[in-house]
Parts: sequence; structure tokens; C-alpha cells
Amino acid sequence: MPLTQNSLEIDAAAETSRITEALRQQLGSVLRRRGFIIGMSGGVDSSVCAALAVRAIGAKHVLGLFLPERESDPDSLSLAKLVAGQLGIDCITEDIAPVLDGAGCYRRRNEAIRKVVPEFRDDWGCKLVLPPDRLDSDRINVTYLVVQPPGGEMRKVRLPAAEYRAIVAASNFKQRVRKTMDYFHADRLHRAVIGTPNRLEFELGFFVKLGDGAADLKPIAHLYKTQVYAMARWLGLPEDICTAEPTTDTYTLPQGQDEFYFALPYRRMDLALWSIDHGASGARLASVLEVAESQARRIHLDVEAKRRASRYLHATAETIEPIGCADA
Repeated sequence: MPLTQNSLEIDAAAETSRITEALRQQLGSVLRRRGFIIGMSGGVDSSVCAALAVRAIGAKHVLGLFLPERESDPDSLSLAKLVAGQLGIDCITEDIAPVLDGAGCYRRRNEAIRKVVPEFRDDWGCKLVLPPDRLDSDRINVTYLVVQPPGGEMRKVRLPAAEYRAIVAASNFKQRVRKTMDYFHADRLHRAVIGTPNRLEFELGFFVKLGDGAADLKPIAHLYKTQVYAMARWLGLPEDICTAEPTTDTYTLPQGQDEFYFALPYRRMDLALWSIDHGASGARLASVLEVAESQARRIHLDVEAKRRASRYLHATAETIEPIGCADA
């Protein structure tokens, strides 16, 4: 199948029917639960998953969770509430900031930052970014820390590996605490938790193990991000959802997913992943993306490296010997 700009087109009506039928079957026959729990982030992925869940089993059997913390973008909560209202689902707000405080999420992260920027204060903004020219060189990518005092200018400094790991580890509390809340309500109501990763995130490891990577069902993990946006439009979700650029909403400064993790914006990254999945050449990818062949080669290498790294994230716990069976 040749790679073109239209390779990611999808029959949204047929795909909706297929996914909703699978959700009904898995909920009743496999998981044997009474409904779904879904964390509503205000992004396109959780919004599409919520809409599919409602179409599958009805709004009264779907519970949405709003899980803000003190560094969340207020717009994210507003968008999540907008979608929940349109879908007619009940929602619960759980402010997870006290739990994060108790676990030392903010303190541990800021202590790691101060090892690199000693004058950093708790009211400063921060985020992690990759080099903007990372496709122009074969050198190993190094993550940078961006900080900004209130009303001041942004500064960017190179992060040593130890401080990078400490900042990421502390930030991962956010995803893990949110999933803890998902499962509290799932256990309380005898419901199943829906996970919201799309194919880019699922396949390339853009999730936290035992955090947003944990779920009972992942209904859009086979869909490229471009296809998720097409589904959002077909499902009639609000225009602000259908046009919003994906962000991490993890750090205190605005941060796009491509700035932090992916080599390209999602539309182009989707085509790169599709090209590998379907055996398209680097030369063909270069032509479609209008980049140099050397850059296309580095994109392919980046995808393969992320796939290798994601094996740990997808792996289940190892045992010394096989024990029992799934139905025991």
C-alpha cells in the first residue's frame, strides 16, 4: 500500500460501530462489570473514548472523573466539563493535589531542578524539551530544562541524566495517582476502567507504567492520532476538542507532545509510524513529509528506538515459573 497524505483516512461510522460492539462484548462477557470509568482530561483521546463508551452502553453506565491538580491548565477542566455535559454523563471531581503533596511530587521535582538551577523557586514555571534540531544530527538527543520566573524570561539548560530521571519520576506521580482514583471508583461501582492512549502513545511508549498505561480496555490504541481527530469530528464533539493541539498538561509551562517526546507534530508522526508499519521506504517518507532523506532516516530510527524502550512499559510482571491460569 503506497504512502500518501491520505493514508490515514478512516471510515469513522464503520469504526465507531466496530469499537462500540467490542466494548459491549468485552464489558459483559470478558470483564463482567456494570459500566465504565473514564478519566476526562479535556483532550481528544479521552473525549472520543467517552463518546464511544456512551454509544456502547448508554450515558447512565459511564462515569467521568475530573482529576485536576494545582498545576493543571484550567482550560483542560473546562473542556472536559464541556464534553461530559454534551454526552450527558455523570462526573466526579477529585482534586489530587493533596495526594501529590503527601507523596512529595512537587517537592521532589523542584529539588531535582534546583540541582541544575539553584535559584529556582516553587512559583517558577518549568518544562522539559528536546532539541528543536534533533532531526539534523546523528548525535544522541539530550533533554533540556526550561524555567521561567514570574514575569521573567525563559531560560534553557541542559539536563544531566540523573536530574532528568528524578524530574520525570516525580512528575509520574501525577499519572499514577490519577489511575489510583480511577480504580477506587471502579472498585466501588464494580466498573471497568477505560484507557485512552492512541496508537502513537501506545506503540511508542508515551505513557507511564502503572499510571495512564493501566486500564481494563483501550478502545483507540489501534487508531493513529489523526484518525482519533477524524472520529471526534464524526462523533460531533465540540469544535474546541476537534481543533486543539495535543499537550502534556504535566508541567507548569505550556508544552506540546512533540516538544517533549515525539520527533514531529502528530500528523507527520502518524505518517512516519504508518510508513514503518507498511514497509514504506525512507525515501518515500522523505517525499511525503518534504524533508531530506537523512531526516526521514532519523525519524525511522527514532520510532524504532521508542518501540524498543516501550517494551518495558508494556511488559507484565515476571514470575520464576508459570503459575495457575488466567481463569483461576
